[in-house]
Amino acid sequence: MSREFSMKPVARIHSEFEGKFGVPRQSGLVEALEALVVFEPEYRDPAALRGLEGFSHVWLIWVFDQAVRQGWSPTVRPPRLGGNARLGVFATRSPFRPNPIALSAVTLAGIEDTREWGTVLRVRGADLMDGTPILDIKPYLPYADCRPEAVGGFASAPAGETLAVECLPEIWEKVPPERREALRAVLALDPRPRYQDDPERVYGFRFAGLEVRFSVAGDVLRVREILEGTGL
Repeated sequence: MSREFSMKPVARIHSEFEGKFGVPRQSGLVEALEALVVFEPEYRDPAALRGLEGFSHVWLIWVFDQAVRQGWSPTVRPPRLGGNARLGVFATRSPFRPNPIALSAVTLAGIEDTREWGTVLRVRGADLMDGTPILDIKPYLPYADCRPEAVGGFASAPAGETLAVECLPEIWEKVPPERREALRAVLALDPRPRYQDDPERVYGFRFAGLEVRFSVAGDVLRVREILEGTGL
């Protein structure tokens, strides 16, 4: 019997990324990245979080709301393979899916009371752009969710830092000190599309209210300029 289900967000994330470019390709790659999980007004009941303080990590179940398409394709081109090979959509974490749902394991850094948003979650290592709708939050259970013997298929090698980041001190000083390590790690992961390798091209993305522009030659990323703007 076929059934359809309607869902609505319980929260949205407030992160440093105003667009998709630059967002880490998986959660946990940049632990220095901090974000807030802000609940929708009808879910701002502290009782809903009772007991969560005992967990170090949580699962965020969220929506690829910037990648919704009509219809679906049984195969996709994973960026991990340079965008040249097609694999089955259910063998990848591509955002282009029959149902655009994602999940991320993040560190629970704190549960805080705010005047504007009520009780919020402070998390680290999230891979969501600002405003992303979150459908559910579940505690991470080490005995059930961690599988040391698991095999990772074509993505078994960790997607760690690949680039050395160079930036003049006078440019780097435009970044607030508490955000510098997060930005450095984001850049070192190589935020460019996998199929682009033009050393003359200047790329740019918004991070924490700043416009960051850079180029890559070989294994060195050079920050060309950082333009100040309004914060998040």
